[in-house]
This record gives sequence, C-alpha cells and structure tokens, in this order.
Amino acid sequence: MEGVGVLCHLSSLPSQKIGDVKKFLNLLHKYAIDHWQVLPLSPPDAFGSPYASNSAFAAWEEWIEGYQNVGTYEEWMTDWGYYSAIQSVHNNQEWFHWPKELKNKEKGAMKPYTGLADSYILKQQKFNAYWSEIRNHASSLGISLIGDLPMYVTHDSCDVWSNRELFLLNSRGQVELVAGVPPDYFSKKGQRWGNVLYDWKAHQKEQFLWWKARIRRMLDLFDYVRIDHFRGFHSAWAIPSYHKTARKGHWIEGPKDNIIEAIIEAAEGKVDRILAEDLGIIPKEVVELRKKYSIHGMSILQFGFSEPSEKNPHHPLNIAPDTIVYTGTHDNQTTKGWWNEQSKRGKIQISKFFELDEEPVWELIYIALKSKAKAVIIPAQDIMELGDEARMNKPGTTNDNWNWKLSSYQDLEHGLAKLATLRNKIHTR
Repeated sequence: MEGVGVLCHLSSLPSQKIGDVKKFLNLLHKYAIDHWQVLPLSPPDAFGSPYASNSAFAAWEEWIEGYQNVGTYEEWMTDWGYYSAIQSVHNNQEWFHWPKELKNKEKGAMKPYTGLADSYILKQQKFNAYWSEIRNHASSLGISLIGDLPMYVTHDSCDVWSNRELFLLNSRGQVELVAGVPPDYFSKKGQRWGNVLYDWKAHQKEQFLWWKARIRRMLDLFDYVRIDHFRGFHSAWAIPSYHKTARKGHWIEGPKDNIIEAIIEAAEGKVDRILAEDLGIIPKEVVELRKKYSIHGMSILQFGFSEPSEKNPHHPLNIAPDTIVYTGTHDNQTTKGWWNEQSKRGKIQISKFFELDEEPVWELIYIALKSKAKAVIIPAQDIMELGDEARMNKPGTTNDNWNWKLSSYQDLEHGLAKLATLRNKIHTR
C-alpha cells in the first residue's frame, strides 16, 4: 500500500446514492488520490457510533435506500435475519430480555419469524450488490478502499446472541466485565466503551473460525482492512460493569500470535492488506507483535509534538516506513482546531518544521507527504481546512458525534487541487 488517501466516512458524503458515491470517487480520481478510507459500515448505535454496532458482519440498511439490485447470499445472513426480525417484533428489546425460547434460538420458536427474517436478509443482499458496484467503480479508477474493523461488538448484538459461548458472559447471559481503555492522551478519564469481551479460550478451541469469517467478510468488501484497537489482541482493559468510568479496570491477556496467524490465514497470507490501529499507550510488546508479522501501524502528526522527539514515534523525524501517516483521525480534533489550541510556545516549536509559508494545516499535510511512511491518509476536513465544528468524534462523549457531512464538493475539490500541487512539488524536487 502506497500513495495518498482521503479519510471520509460514507455518511459524510452529501448523499449515499450510488451515483453520488461514484461522483465522489470520480473527484478523487481527478486529483490522483490512491485510497478512500471509511469508518465501519455496520449499523451504528443509538448515539450514531459505528464502533458500537449490533453486528460484526451486517451493513447499515440506510446505505441502500432506493437501491434495487440484489447480490449474493451469505451464511451469516440467516442469524442476522432472525435477530433483526425478532428484535423488530419485540420493540427493539435487547436479546437477553427476549422470551427464553427465542433467547436460546429454539427452532420451533423462531419459525414464525422466517418471512420477516427473509426481508432483512434481502436487504443485506442488496447491500452486497450496492457495495460491489462501488468497489468495482473505485477499482476501475485505480482507487483502493480501506475499511475499518472494530475490535468489539455490543452485548446486544447478533454475534453475541448467535455465539454466546465465544464471549465473557455469566450463566444468565449478562456481562460482568466490559471493554475500554485506561486514561491516555485521548481521554484523561479513560474510555468505558461497554462492549462485551471475548472468551479467547473458546475462540482458540474453535480455531478462531468466527474471526476468520469476519476477516474474510471485510476483505470481500475492501482492499485493505484497518483493525481498530489492535492491542486488544495482546491484552484488553477489562472494567467491572458496575463502574461508570474506565479508571478501575485491569488488563487481561489476549491470544497474541495465535489470533494474528489465524487472521493472516484468512487473508490468504496477504498480510499487506491488514493495517493496525496501534494508538494510545502501547507497550513495546504490542509493537513487537505487529512488527513480527510485518503489519503496518499508524503515525499521527498531531501526536508528534507532545513529548521529546527521541521518545515519540509520531514525531516527523521518527515516522517509520512500516506505518501509515495521518494528520489526524476521526477521533482527533481537525488539524485547524488542534493548531488553534496550541500555546504560543508550542506553535513556535512546531513551526520549526514548516517549509511552505502556508496555513498550518497545509504545513502538516506537507510534512506527512514528505515523511518516510508507507502511505499518507488525510481527513477530508483537513483538506478543506475546517475547524473543530467539523470534528467527527470526541472520545469519551456521546453527544454531537458522527454528524459531520460535506455540504458540497466545491471546497473539497479546491483542497484536493492544492494537495495535488503539493505532491507534484515533492516529486519535482
């Protein structure tokens, strides 16, 4: 994976109709963009987060509104169809509050829901056709698609209902430990995600079949897959479910090499298609695990100036060839918002790396383009020089996230043209 990409979720486009998505791809092609990275396409939670979905396999039905073509049938769709049908009839009640016979997937109890289940299966078949058309169009333009795989699913998910034995639940199907991360530079209080944790011994016993199926599904949809919270394969921050914050958790071990090898097997050995989100407070053992299998990690320029350069892997001088460099991600401030909050002293230190006599946003983009990283991904908001009014997500909060949308392509095109000019400037030096 090389070149330059744009990070922009599908929901952030003015429209998700197939013609409008192709128009966006055509615009990227016009300015020689190599990659389009999106956030998870799975159904979001009540707060709009696609990282707290009720399915690791299904896509959000909203994407295909008005789309008529029908794609393949896949094995996981049966469980999704019944889960969705039962939940809709029971007023979206969580599966662990369903009647016992439905909670336990007794065939006789589920049979009356077959017709409705088929309608939900059909929607997923339509999504397969919809996304296949998008991917084929992107491929014809030489643009690769980068997808995002959340580490966890929610307790009230089709996956947990269908595979209870693979998750850490008590005998009543309830969670006693939930996922999150301890305090770090994203959040001083840490983040209590509330997702159910994996029973890794059970996954190991079934030779990671569920995870292999999940990876294959993602690689059917995308050219590259970014695994969010990659460190969860090494160890997970487990928080007692009765605690309201992430501070009082503890680390539990993950399967480490075993799960990585299973993922690579599912990817048919094409490890270059797997990317690792390895941000936050990452122990050297996690970095070594990633490097052992030649998986590319991430560098974030907004993190590059917060500590002495010799200790900071995100510093411009330290960005490694086995990483993908970003100015920021969906969890960061926009670069303009970030710059505006720097102290006077901080701005002086950062500006020592500026070369262009341009706005700070473009100076950071230029630093990224000139770095040793394998590839460069720039959020659309930075290309458009937008402030924090355009921020996608603020970790640890639930309000006013995931809402940003492009009003039109005019400002984006202006930024893409400027980005193309900077790339040419580097190449002609």
